[in-house]
Amino acid sequence: MAIVLSVSGSPSATSRTARLLRHLDARLRAQGHEVIPFDVRTLPPVALLHADFAHPAIVEATALFERADGIVIGTPVYKAAYSGLLKCLLDLLPQYALAGKTVLPLATGGTTAHVLAIDYALRPVLNSMGPAHITPGWFTLDKDITVADDGTLTVAPAPAEALAQVTDQFSLALGGRPTLLAAAG
Repeated sequence: MAIVLSVSGSPSATSRTARLLRHLDARLRAQGHEVIPFDVRTLPPVALLHADFAHPAIVEATALFERADGIVIGTPVYKAAYSGLLKCLLDLLPQYALAGKTVLPLATGGTTAHVLAIDYALRPVLNSMGPAHITPGWFTLDKDITVADDGTLTVAPAPAEALAQVTDQFSLALGGRPTLLAAAG
């Protein structure tokens, strides 16, 4: 199956965005994909702040993007846009780092006022990087994501269903197994 790079653009070590992505990664694995989780916050700050294109961590991140057939980009929304950390990474990637890729944009935030951040802030940047296809994305409210003391993630029923649908559309675009989609739903 396809190789999927699952990118969290959150600067937080306890990020709901990253936890949500890891939750969706499991669904994609169940559909036969190889999933590589990648948290942008693990990149050395010096590489990002000094725009060091040759830094080994940036070279390695670029190689992950090149290797992937599909990219899931998840970000918290701050001030009606994707995270600055994600912006730093996207700026350091080659202009056409998404060429030929299928991309699923996801966002989390505290208010429905930020729901259009995917379409008006993130999608144009992703589109400028030459993907073959950007599937419909999804915005999830922070209040709909619950993390238990043991780390178990629960998503409220309505957003969970919508996330399953956009994840399954992304999987199908990558050649996922439709027979598992019904069982995983």
